Amino acid sequence: MVNGILNVYKEKGYTSHDVVAKLRGIVGQKKIGHTGTLDPDAEGVLPVCLGKATKLCDMLTDKNKTYETVLLLGKETDTQDISGKTVKECSTEGITEEQVKDCIFRFVGEYDQVPPMYSALKVNGKKLYELAREGKIVERKSRRVMIYNIRILEISLPRVRMEVKCSKGTYIRTLCHDIGNALNCCGCMESLLRTQVSRFSIQESLKLSEIQEIKDGGHLAETIIPLDRMFEEYRKVIVKKEAQALAYNGNEIPALQTENAGGVSDREQIRMYDESDHFIGVYQYHADKKRFILEKMFLDQEELRG
Repeated sequence: MVNGILNVYKEKGYTSHDVVAKLRGIVGQKKIGHTGTLDPDAEGVLPVCLGKATKLCDMLTDKNKTYETVLLLGKETDTQDISGKTVKECSTEGITEEQVKDCIFRFVGEYDQVPPMYSALKVNGKKLYELAREGKIVERKSRRVMIYNIRILEISLPRVRMEVKCSKGTYIRTLCHDIGNALNCCGCMESLLRTQVSRFSIQESLKLSEIQEIKDGGHLAETIIPLDRMFEEYRKVIVKKEAQALAYNGNEIPALQTENAGGVSDREQIRMYDESDHFIGVYQYHADKKRFILEKMFLDQEELRG
């Protein structure tokens, strides 16, 4: 089984599930998962986890993201992006670039965002977009999101191209909608490109056709990112041979039974390996117990037999 992460460039027209389905055919295995939905009209970075790296999916979904988007002022749609049905058109006459900039920058920081009806969030077990397609509008609770930074790349009213760095759970089309409302001229998202998810950048992403070519050329293994690379900022600790069985079974590991752990601080997270350099998992050090306690296991017995 192939284990690791692929930095996929999701092209327009594909759903995130389409990408996973096509990769299953390319790689030849079923155990594949994506790390956060991108709308079909959106493009850009979509990290995809293979094999035991699927344990990372929820962790990568929680990471901060960077987008490049075009805000179109003067139009409101039911989906909050250009693909939706127009529900309102407003005049943008008299709105200046300075007013637009001032309004946009006021959204930097925390703000309460109401998720759009056309989203995959569930209410009473049913996805919001399914209810929306039935013509039903339900009340949605606002969620606190963080806009870390907005960089305006170009203004050619009624369009504004900007880069947005934000927390998980942020809807860029809702941000565009909210900016339009704040300017009293309505607005929607015209395009969306995700350029960064955690350490995954668009410059290093690969289209499905490119991944197929790499696979056909016999170089797929060189393209897949090992899952322990996702924790490079953590120090590497090695469990001694006499305590390996404890580690393999997810038990606590005494600090005295490890190497490279000198100076570790209380509650510090580390990468644990055995003496054969198998990545076991992520552990946290508990100074009161002088032990490492497992947070997430990535080793499986099949790997050891191999």
